[in-house]
Formats: sequence, C-alpha cells, structure tokens
Amino acid sequence: MKVKVCGITNSEDAFAAIEGGADALGFILYNKSKRFIPLERLVEISSQLPPLILKVGVFVNEKPEVINSIAQLAILNAVQLHGNENISYMEKINYPVIKAFRIDNDFNWDIIQQCERCDILLDTFNYKNFGGTGKTFDWEMIPKNILNRVILSGGISTENLEHIYSNIQPAAIDLSSSLEIAPGIKDKSKIKLFFKRLNELKKETQND
Repeated sequence: MKVKVCGITNSEDAFAAIEGGADALGFILYNKSKRFIPLERLVEISSQLPPLILKVGVFVNEKPEVINSIAQLAILNAVQLHGNENISYMEKINYPVIKAFRIDNDFNWDIIQQCERCDILLDTFNYKNFGGTGKTFDWEMIPKNILNRVILSGGISTENLEHIYSNIQPAAIDLSSSLEIAPGIKDKSKIKLFFKRLNELKKETQND
C-alpha cells in the first residue's frame, strides 16, 4: 500500500514526508484551497526532490493547456483532477491522470468504469469544497474489483490506519489534514508517528 502525502507547501514538510516513507507528494494548484502552493514555490521545491519520489499536481477545473504547462515547468509525474473533468477533458492531459471522485451514499459507481486509463482517488463528498474535508465515507461501499486502482482519501489517520491496511486494502492512501498543525503546515511528530505505525503493520503482516 503506497502513501501520498498531500497539501505540501514548503520544502521542509516535503523532506519530512519523504524521510518518513512517503511514496508521493501532492501539491495543490487550486488557488481557493487553504493548501494552495504558488507555481514559483512548487518549481523550487520540485527541483530539490529525489527522482524516485512521485510529484503530483492537484487541479480543479483548470484548462488542460494550463495543466500541461505547469506540469512541465514543475517536473510533475502525474496530474490529479479534483473537479468536474470528463473523459474528453482527461484525454487532453499529457501526463498520467488521477481522477478524484467525491463519494456519498448516492454515488454512481458505474462512472468509474469509464475511467479505464487513469487511477482513481476516492474522497468524501462535501457541498462546499472539492476536497480536503478530513472526513471519512463508508469505505465498505467501494466495489472490491476496483480496490487495486483506488487511492483512498478523506479522514485517514494513524487511528484508522490498521483498519484500512488490514480490511480495506486499497492500492494507496492519500492524507493531509491529519498530519498538520494548520492547513498547509505539517506536524513532523505526526508524520513520524503515522509512518512508524505503518511500518509496524507491515512487519506484523510479514510475521504472520
């Protein structure tokens, strides 16, 4: 199970997440987000990161040509789309796509079958925001046959990590607010604690 730490706004937090064990970092390029990072700062941080760390830019209803330009400048590995983007829109993106879906009890799971060429991120539906709710949805709703494509997001923390790791088993998890002191500012102790617990779970699994 891979881990993406999202909402990175500074190099110190980026390296703390990498040192902890993050496989990918997420940078939010949606200027209405509390975790928005200006392009100039992202380019600066991106140039400092190890080559094996995946760098993901998060966008909401941005023009495809703008996304492609930013991704090239910031040397991004993938693009995460958190808005109302459709299939024809995604075909205009020159980078691997992670399509985010906001889940509520009425979500139509058939929509995901249309997104065969991209990874899937599942987050909790919120009427006011496109993401970053810090709240969970009913993970048992997720069809088992798509879990190997799913990046699970929304309210993930050290407290529910064992349940996710043992029972849900998505391809990856995405977390942000549970590792923060304030929006956009990570707590180094929370990062260490989270990855310590994850490593414990991995060792327990290997020993079984």
